Amino acid sequence: MNPLESQLQYPLGDTLPVFGGSHELQPGLRWVRMPLPFALDHINLWLLRDRFEGRDGWAIIDCGVARDDLRGYWRQVLETELESLPVLRIIVTHMHPDHVGLASWLCERLDVPLFMTMSEYVTARMFSEGGAEGNVNGGERAVAFFRAHGLTDPEALEKIRVRRSYYAELVPSVPQEFHRLLAGDVLRIGEDDWQVIVGYGHSPEHVSLSCRERNVLISGDMVLPRISTNISVYDFEPAADPLRQYLTSLDEYAPLPADTLVLPSHGRPFVGLHTRITQQREHHQARLDEVLEACVTPQSALDIVPVMFKRPLDLHQLTFALGEALAHLQCLERQGSLQRHRDADGVIRFLAHPHD
Repeated sequence: MNPLESQLQYPLGDTLPVFGGSHELQPGLRWVRMPLPFALDHINLWLLRDRFEGRDGWAIIDCGVARDDLRGYWRQVLETELESLPVLRIIVTHMHPDHVGLASWLCERLDVPLFMTMSEYVTARMFSEGGAEGNVNGGERAVAFFRAHGLTDPEALEKIRVRRSYYAELVPSVPQEFHRLLAGDVLRIGEDDWQVIVGYGHSPEHVSLSCRERNVLISGDMVLPRISTNISVYDFEPAADPLRQYLTSLDEYAPLPADTLVLPSHGRPFVGLHTRITQQREHHQARLDEVLEACVTPQSALDIVPVMFKRPLDLHQLTFALGEALAHLQCLERQGSLQRHRDADGVIRFLAHPHD
């Protein structure tokens, strides 16, 4: 266990639900775990006892990616873990494929509604239905974006150019209608009230759910125990400042009790919400300091990647790392610590102001 992680408490120890099963955390609250085809090899999903439109059953929180093995695991969960009660609705925290990928399949199979924020729903539909122009980190627009930020290797750019359907393969469809969630909403799920907390920076309008009665926070990807939430600039919003948005969003969790049980989308349930948020703020400040120091000479986002990431990266990881490096550069630029210019080759570089 690394030193930061040792500052957190894991009340369930090393307990993990088996794929296709569930683990009861509290009466009417179950933890489901599904595999992912990425370096981040799992996602946590949640089942909540519900009463909706006069019926008793369950709400599902997040869905996993659209792959046959996950469909099989969901069939097992539906058959064995729900006490012979129906699923009544699907709630999705945000539009990333591991969260929304099987929402359509579940909604259609179970004939239940989808609950999301507007920005997450619309973005998911855009990427799922938009083909090459609706893709993220793939196609011609992505090639131009990465080239402008220092990635000029022809072989790498060609792989990005032909990566046109990555999102749609993992999210082949999104339901044609949904129920909108808004920041500050109180969602009645079963016998409990769950407050909708909206966060920015990791995704367009990410939902976490907090229940005072249970002293539980379903944090999604906004607060994770072992890894830092990915905060990136993408080609479809090249001037974004997601790091500032993310750090500001963390203020929304300040009123929650220190002993809140945090249910993250990746890793194990933990206690230590405010400790983890402090760690995240310190982590990003340290990265900002490193980036600013590196920019005493002009640096592209690609130049900054090895400053922030010391391990070898494959192309898939590199594209996200470059987006995260750019998030830190543009945060410093917005603060007035960096200025950008475009060199003779068309590459955008950032330089620290002399007074910094």
